Amino acid sequence: MTEKGVRLRPPDYVVLGMVRLGAQSGYDIKKLVHDSIRFFWTISEAQIYPSLKRLERVALVRGRSAPQGRRRRRNFDITPQGEAALRAWLTSGEAMPFELRDIGLVKLFFADALDRADALGLLQAIMERSRERVAALNRIEPKARRYKAAGIRHPPLTLRLGIAFHKAIIDVCAEFGGAKKR
Repeated sequence: MTEKGVRLRPPDYVVLGMVRLGAQSGYDIKKLVHDSIRFFWTISEAQIYPSLKRLERVALVRGRSAPQGRRRRRNFDITPQGEAALRAWLTSGEAMPFELRDIGLVKLFFADALDRADALGLLQAIMERSRERVAALNRIEPKARRYKAAGIRHPPLTLRLGIAFHKAIIDVCAEFGGAKKR
């Protein structure tokens, strides 16, 4: 809850954090989310723009007109109150439920309904998906190095955790199915 009585939701804090990291427009936020946290948290344009309006209304970001050609555009900067709100949220004692929605794992859970070959095919598909995810995360690594060089340490740490997560899926699936990890 902000001092102006507006209850912020996780998407609002995602937008606030992305503005703090340098994303200035809704498009920049969408792009930065795509290049970073989309692997574990999604946010749509339908959430970004209302969040920006809400954050501006309660003075957590400051917007300014920044047209590009004929296109209207607003750029945003985080305010000191926005910095304080983000820090308060990050340090709050609220529960942090772990939510993993993975249809591949749901299918794997029920894979005893399949014959062995089909179940192993499903296991291979899950492994391949994680291999592709590791490759995608590795492609982000140069950006993470730039963050680290700028003194921003936690996005690279989060990247490493994502890579480790998917490597663990590959390892466990390979062990279970007797497949090669590659």
